[in-house]
Amino acid sequence: MYDALVIGGGASGLQCALVLGSAIKAPYASNKRIGIIMHQKTSHLQSALLNNVLGIASQTSGKDILSTGKQQLMTNYPHVEQIATEKVTAVEGEEGNYTITTNKGSYQSKIVVIALGYTDVFSIEGLLEYVEPHALSPLEKNRIQLKNVQHKVKPGLYVAGTLAGWRSQFAIAAGSGAQVATDILTLWNGGKHTKVHDKLVS
Repeated sequence: MYDALVIGGGASGLQCALVLGSAIKAPYASNKRIGIIMHQKTSHLQSALLNNVLGIASQTSGKDILSTGKQQLMTNYPHVEQIATEKVTAVEGEEGNYTITTNKGSYQSKIVVIALGYTDVFSIEGLLEYVEPHALSPLEKNRIQLKNVQHKVKPGLYVAGTLAGWRSQFAIAAGSGAQVATDILTLWNGGKHTKVHDKLVS
């Protein structure tokens, strides 16, 4: 049983997993089992060139971010379990007991974060009832989002990035993933608003 399982290894999914993983030293998160299903094949980062993102060197490709992001997560927070080469086909259940089915097996998690792209080929059983047209994308592009209120689809089920209704901009998607992570950390911290910062030691 995972305490939190992120589905999607793009900007929002990786950022969510990084923030969740970074809370390992906090008492409220030290014993939490966190995982991420690294669904990257259809990420819009595959064709991206990031010249306008603060802190990322010009001419950095999205493909590089996908690769280095996985390595950053593995190096800094190895307790976050990375599940590769699996595609999610269904998410069913309720808060505290979700079943995530993939093309290779199934997983249980108390909390699920959906951090996939906003294309209309979305076909995950158990989530189709929440699909609606994307609010911030031209209608002719047929983009979709999941119905949500401040990233929450229903108790224990979150959505991040473009699928949450945000524009397809790297910094926005990553920020959305970080927001969801801090919402989950706040929940684990008994409702006390929570964020995670690293600081230089002088």
